[in-house]
Amino acid sequence: VQLQASGGGLVQAGGSLRLSCAASGRTFSNYAIAWFRQAPGREREFVASISWSGGNTNYADSVKGRFTISRDNAKNTVYLQMNSLKPEDTAVYYCAATGRSPGAAFRYLSIYDYWGQGTEVTVSS
Repeated sequence: VQLQASGGGLVQAGGSLRLSCAASGRTFSNYAIAWFRQAPGREREFVASISWSGGNTNYADSVKGRFTISRDNAKNTVYLQMNSLKPEDTAVYYCAATGRSPGAAFRYLSIYDYWGQGTEVTVSS
């Protein structure tokens, strides 16, 4: 499966952005999808994940209550709605897919086999 992340940009603290992850190549609903992010000089970290049906979701504590992950299997797209953005949310955001146990919403980077190219989010204070 090929993944294309988009929707990043520059936003002021307290603002919102919606990221999209569009998939192609294989049956999208066979995959659980996650968002990770990587800030300069830091390791890539888990943000949120969603199972194939959308019935299971998982969030990092740092974004819980501010970010919402969702998916539209008819459009082969997963979304990350980011509200109340903070400067510490600044990073390159990557979407990733796994066909292993797609009914779960994993938070472990090593589970994900397919990665998009990343979209940059900058939050100014």
